Parts: sequence; structure tokens; C-alpha cells
Amino acid sequence: MTQVPPPHQILAAGKNFFGSPRFAAALTLTIIGSELGALFLQQLIGWAGLLGILAVQVLFASLSILARREGIEWHGILPISLLVFVGWAALSVFWSEYQWATLGSVVYLGATTMLGIYVALNRDTIQIARAFGDVLRVALVLSFALEIFSGVLIDAPIRFLGIQGNLAEFGPIQGIFGTRNQLGVIALIAIVTFGTELRTQSVRRGVSIGSLVLAGLLLLLTRSPIAFGSFIIVLVAALALFGLRRVPAESKRFWQIGLLAATITVAAVAWAARTPIINALSASNELNKRLALWRPMRTLIPAHELEGWGWVGHWRHDVPPFQIFPNYFDRTPTSGLNAYLDVWFQLGLIGLFAFVGLVGLTFIRSWLLASRQRSFVYAWPALVLVALLTTALAESSLLVEFGWLTFVVCCVKAARELSWRKAFAATGPPRPVEE
Repeated sequence: MTQVPPPHQILAAGKNFFGSPRFAAALTLTIIGSELGALFLQQLIGWAGLLGILAVQVLFASLSILARREGIEWHGILPISLLVFVGWAALSVFWSEYQWATLGSVVYLGATTMLGIYVALNRDTIQIARAFGDVLRVALVLSFALEIFSGVLIDAPIRFLGIQGNLAEFGPIQGIFGTRNQLGVIALIAIVTFGTELRTQSVRRGVSIGSLVLAGLLLLLTRSPIAFGSFIIVLVAALALFGLRRVPAESKRFWQIGLLAATITVAAVAWAARTPIINALSASNELNKRLALWRPMRTLIPAHELEGWGWVGHWRHDVPPFQIFPNYFDRTPTSGLNAYLDVWFQLGLIGLFAFVGLVGLTFIRSWLLASRQRSFVYAWPALVLVALLTTALAESSLLVEFGWLTFVVCCVKAARELSWRKAFAATGPPRPVEE
């Protein structure tokens, strides 16, 4: 008869298992993979299956944090700006026009936030970049393979995945991400990630170069003006950061201020010349579609201007006011196609100010780290944030799933490295010497 181990041995074994670095690495990969492929999984196994995966990951992440709690530095662990934004989204349950939808969406947001925090706490920046790179490679290869199958082998769309089968005509392609713009955003983040791998030599050179070629090819095949425009901005940011890292430390502040002034100037000029820029990127059709969606949103915002209609994340077309929006678009929109306007619509001016403060602090911290630290891996969060925040002007993917997970990871990492609470604690008055 098999003897049952005593409880303390079972607890010790569980702690060793859930607290092991190998478990943390494996769980990180599954978290990133499920968030990146959320739409693909939802199409294959439904919302019930996707939520089941998310629930198991939250449980495992909780057990892993519990097992590794002694090795985690808890002081200043979470940025207050992140807590304020998520907290305001949670409070919107009380005045939401669709309370049950808001409650479910807040739980979904909280679960994704918790998983992002887990990844940031338990993995170093280089390990996180490597994990993102491995997952992105698989996702892009799968997308390209399905596009070849649909557009070349069977010459027919795969409708339940949103793949139109246009590869033989050189695009636009969608991969497993539903739209060409989403694939473009993912390909852009992949280019940043694979470039970081190549620069840090964290994977074999041939793998990095091959991955970059694949990501660049898919970016071109999306024919997404949003992704093309964002790529230009990320490229300029990378060149600026590359030059800034070579500036002597004593004059770096002067160059940072000059770069900020130049950025503001270029942004103002780009806004003034927006019409020719839009025409050059062949983005007038995309803009017209978005304007048709943004106009009714702006009409409805004043009804709940301060507090918003209530958090919902993915739009729900079975509840008002989202029922009216399909009339303004050639396909049913699942978001406001602008993260900032979407936050204003759902959480009001208070939520918008909290969100802008959150993304502003996160970007500033990440940029300062990237320009000060010797290791190039610190450039990865800063450039990924440039990609996310730029595409957020025309997509709302920043607010849900992979976009939000990636943002939370960058946010927590940057806050832990440049926390004002840590600095305050370190420069506080010395403790009295005990007699």
C-alpha cells in the first residue's frame, strides 16, 4: 500500500515546483502565447476555452508568486499610475450603462494585468525579450503558413480566422490576427524584438536575421498604412536612441531636451501637413472609415463626459450604445480604433487623464533607462512602447490582451528601475543608531 507523504513534504514539493525558474520560464511563454493568439484561440475553442486558459494561468501565476515571494522585492512593486487607471476602470462598474458587461471586462482586464505583473516580476528584461521573440516567431511562421495554404494551395479564404487568401496578389494579408493592421502591429513589435536579439546576441545570428526577414516580409504584405507609418516613427526613434546612447553623460540632459523640442516641432509640422502625409501613405480610405466611427463616438461622449459610459474593453454589440455603431462601418467594429478616444468614451475625462499620465510616465521612464543603461536590451521596452503608443492612434489593441500585457510588462519594469518611491526611501533621513 502506497504511503501518502506528510503535508509538509507535499507543501515543500509544491513550493519547489511552482517556485522553480523553469516553471516561471514556461509559464511566461504560455502567458505571452495565449495573449498574442487570443483571437486565434477564441475562434478555435470559443470564449469559454480562452477564459479557461486565462483562469488556469492566473491560478498558476498566483501559486508561483506565493512560492517565490521571499525573492521578490515588494517595496514600490507596482506603479501607482497603473493602479489608478485599473482602479478607475473597476469603479466604472457602479455607473456603467452595461454593468454586467463592465464587470466581466474589468475582471478580464485585471487578469491580464496580473499576468503582466507576474512576467515583469519573475523574469529579467533580456529573458522577457527572449520569451517575446520565441512566441512571435511561432506566431509569424503560423500566420505565413496559413496564408500560403489559403492564398496559394487552396486559393480560398479561411473565413472563421479572417484570412482572405490574398497572398498570391501580394496582400493584404491578415495572418492569425484578424486584420491586416493587427498583423502589421505584431510584425512591427517583432522587428523590434528580433533586432534586439541580434544586437544582444541572445540567439544565433542566423535565427535573428531569418526572423527579421520574415517579420519585414509580413509587414510589407499587410499593406497597412498604419503599420508603415508606425514603422517610420519607430525607425526614427531607434536612430535617435542609438545616437543618444553615445552622447557623454554630462551633456545627455541637454540632448534629451533638444530631442524633446525637435519631437514636438516635427509633430506640429506633421499635423499641419497631415493631408499630404495621409495621401503619401495611401491612408485616406483608412482615415475615412475611422472618421465614420469617431464622429458618433464624439457625439455620445458628452452624455457621460467626466466618468464615461463604463469600461468594456472589447465592444459588446448586444448592449447599447454599441448597437448603433455597425451602421457606420463596413464591418462590425470591436473597438473605437483609437485607444485614447476609446478610453475617453469608456472612462470619461478622468479615465483619459489617468491613461495619458500612465503612458506618459511609462514611456519617460523606459526612454531614460534606454538612454542611460549600457546594455542594449533596455532599448527593447522603449521602442516597443513607441510602436504601441503610435499605433494606438488608429487601433485600440493597446487596451486588451497582448497589447495591454506588453504595456504592463514595460510599465512595471520601468517603474521598478526608476521608482520615485525607491528614490525617496533611499534619500530619506538616516535611521537613529540604537544604543
